[in-house]
Amino acid sequence: MISALNRLVDLVEDHLVEEVDVDGLAKALGTTEYHLRRMFSSLAGMPLSEYVRRRRMTLAAADVVRGGDDLLGIAVRHGYGSAEAFGRAFRAVHGAGPGDVRRDGGPLLAQPRLRFRLTVEGSTPMRTRLVDRPAFRLVGHAARVPLVHRGVNPHIQRHIAGLPPEEHVRLKALGDAEPAGLLQVCDDVDPDAREGSELTYLHGVAVSGDTPTPGDLDAIEAPEGTWAVFRTDGPYPDALQSTWAATATEWFPSNPWRLRPGPSVVAVLDRADDFGTATCELWLPVEPA
Repeated sequence: MISALNRLVDLVEDHLVEEVDVDGLAKALGTTEYHLRRMFSSLAGMPLSEYVRRRRMTLAAADVVRGGDDLLGIAVRHGYGSAEAFGRAFRAVHGAGPGDVRRDGGPLLAQPRLRFRLTVEGSTPMRTRLVDRPAFRLVGHAARVPLVHRGVNPHIQRHIAGLPPEEHVRLKALGDAEPAGLLQVCDDVDPDAREGSELTYLHGVAVSGDTPTPGDLDAIEAPEGTWAVFRTDGPYPDALQSTWAATATEWFPSNPWRLRPGPSVVAVLDRADDFGTATCELWLPVEPA
């Protein structure tokens, strides 16, 4: 995976003013665009699209400061159809317009070229198991919420708090499949996992494929396949979020599996009364790499 990510960085550098064929590269490397984008955003700390934009504007800034060419010519050279569109993208990265930077020499925010390297980590073993599951269904109450990488997601909190206590009892009685208990389900996540991008959050349970779904509940289908299950203990949600990040930095690079499209599921096995600490299982859909 480290080699694949560096090939992706090279491809970006060779096609900064063009559309990057991430899908074509992924196929040539024997992986998927979905997995490649998810691993890039997890390890780089930014979506691929943001990295491309920053690199493009880093090189464009050098042309702006050097002078010689008019701003429209520089805009076209860097893949923009108008000086206005170029100016908006330039300001979003550097915090100042190209005209101001040409006059003042800055401010500039340079994005260095990324290079991924393997480091020796993993001194703490990850408690993981692989589970083959037939198709099942996740049913409950869903809402569209923004993605929050660190800390409690207040939008999810409000969604859960809005459910009456008797609804939790009803959902628990309906669940008849693994993972057991009340579940936190995320689906339709942006492959780049951009902070603030929308996803579908479902608070519900797992049921077998032939269990009838009440008409007033939302449903997410979980296709047949393998799931990597990561167990985590400690402060909630920090320990869970750290484990989620470690799947990209440690587990996937050293195991012959890759993410496949599908929902991610969190099962809370045990928790403190105030939910300050919890024992959880994170279920991720995977396939052989």
